Amino acid sequence: MLTILIIGITLDAIGTIMIAYTVLRVHNRAREERAIDFRVINEMKKERARTIVGIVLILIGYIFQMFGLLV
Repeated sequence: MLTILIIGITLDAIGTIMIAYTVLRVHNRAREERAIDFRVINEMKKERARTIVGIVLILIGYIFQMFGLLV
């Protein structure tokens, strides 16, 4: 039963990180094409930083969950 829980938590973390990575790629492409105004580009830079922090928090949370399950 513990194995299924670990697999579920792992797949959840991977899926969440994949979504965040996709958001970063889309924002990066839009910023490079300069198809939007300067204000929007600045906001996208802030969103990029928040997304990276979110990914790091997801990874830290995953490590804590695995440590808690296995110890």
